Amino acid sequence: MKNHPIVRACWYAVNALLLVSVVAVLYGVGWEFSTRSYLRGFSDAIIPASDDTEQKIEAILQWMAHGPVRRNAADPGNLAARDPEDTLNIQQLLQVCGTATNAFVNLAQSSGLHARRLLLLDQYGLSKHVVVEVFMGNRWVVVDPSFHFILRLPDGHFPTRMELKDPATFSAATQPISNYPAIYTYESAVHVRLSRIPWIGRRLRGILDFIWPPWEEAINWTLLVERESFAMLVASIFLLCFALAARFLLGWYCWRKLGIARERLRDQILRAGQIMVGNPR
Repeated sequence: MKNHPIVRACWYAVNALLLVSVVAVLYGVGWEFSTRSYLRGFSDAIIPASDDTEQKIEAILQWMAHGPVRRNAADPGNLAARDPEDTLNIQQLLQVCGTATNAFVNLAQSSGLHARRLLLLDQYGLSKHVVVEVFMGNRWVVVDPSFHFILRLPDGHFPTRMELKDPATFSAATQPISNYPAIYTYESAVHVRLSRIPWIGRRLRGILDFIWPPWEEAINWTLLVERESFAMLVASIFLLCFALAARFLLGWYCWRKLGIARERLRDQILRAGQIMVGNPR
């Protein structure tokens, strides 16, 4: 390989990337485990395990509205809007629809509920409000964490977001909420706002809709965008897979095209283990 400096540099770079990705995966696993343990203890303290879905939703909303005194942050703008340890404990964050949704979703998921965020978009594709969908029975019902309310009709029926597109249904469901903004309508609602991705975001939704139409409903993307530790873990796993694939392809190229035989990673690990635990003689 000394005769191929570019290939050697690529080999060292791929190995460095592999090492970084392994460290990132281990860090992500520890961070996600710590977050899940924290949320599990938090949810166990405020949500009775024997309650049904509606009672669990009400328990979370009641805690958000009338829970213990929470601290105020001098500069809430510098807080992590996707870290539940902040969104569950800072008063200002529980009053904003996006971070209130983050707190609700994390608690709901930890208590065994199936919950996902729902972004309400305006005519320009910008987010005007954020609510939550919770799977109750055989349908996704709408919960508004920032107003501490489950949307329901006068007859007790819980409407879905498709039913809330009807102005009469929307008006009837939100009538009990005082001063509820009439602009928080459901004509355009998404789970992931791809337009925030630079350059390709606006075209990416059309491409995904063409390749796999149910992509947004088939996968619950909420934890990936609402929990930093989970996003870190997923990103590090993808990085590890990329590094392994790049190392394999580079090794194949060296062997097939350049005639350079490289020892397999598994054999290197086994030899290193033998050296560490073997007899020094």
